[in-house]
Amino acid sequence: MARTATVNYHVHKDERQAFELDAGGIVGNLISPELAPTQVQLTDIRSSVDRVRFATDAVEFATVWSAVEDFSGEGRSETYDHELTQLLTDRLGAREVVVFDHTVRVDNPDATRKPARNVHSDYSEDGAKQRLVDLLGTDRAAEWRDGHYAFINVWRPVEHRINSAPLGFVRPSSVDPADWILLDLIYPDRKGQIMGLAGNPHHEWLYQSKMTPDEVVLFNIYDNRGLPSIAHSALDMVEDPSVTVIRKSIESRTLVRY
Repeated sequence: MARTATVNYHVHKDERQAFELDAGGIVGNLISPELAPTQVQLTDIRSSVDRVRFATDAVEFATVWSAVEDFSGEGRSETYDHELTQLLTDRLGAREVVVFDHTVRVDNPDATRKPARNVHSDYSEDGAKQRLVDLLGTDRAAEWRDGHYAFINVWRPVEHRINSAPLGFVRPSSVDPADWILLDLIYPDRKGQIMGLAGNPHHEWLYQSKMTPDEVVLFNIYDNRGLPSIAHSALDMVEDPSVTVIRKSIESRTLVRY
């Protein structure tokens, strides 16, 4: 059954646009560029005969149990990092994995980190190259650049099945290169770049309904051998209005070498 949701696309402008995170030194304070709320149709991968595969679609859904019970504290790190390393090694053939960031998001107005409700991908090409150096240092980054490397995110529900604000993706083959917009990402202590996506009626939106904490989605953010970066966003929709649990999730950023 076709579903609909509202997403916030970016808008082409003549001037350079930027997100300012923790603006004014206030944690969680976000200043964003203009966004265009747009209703889109969704394909639910859970009930669709149209499968998606990481190698062709830059996104893949999987059932992957975790031994971690509390994702909110530092106690999760060693165990979950090991699980993610094993996952990316087994499913994607990675021979080296660097897990470098975990973000727990809560769909609550008072939360420090809320679901990202703008259609985007996390790095521009220049941003990915700089992040590689930031993480590995100049010499080791040069070694990785000679081979095949990628930035891959792994997203998982926390505590409850997802009922609202699920994570949605735009099939890369439906994106025109002109839809992408380069955006600055300004932190108090550094500056990065991401890619925002402008609306296009040809976009094919994908999601998996009612994901559980035993399910994950792996998606490609940057690949130096050409696998497309996939645009994604929290979807403004509710699966079951009678369910009132708050959407919680953990998104883990990884760097892999194939």
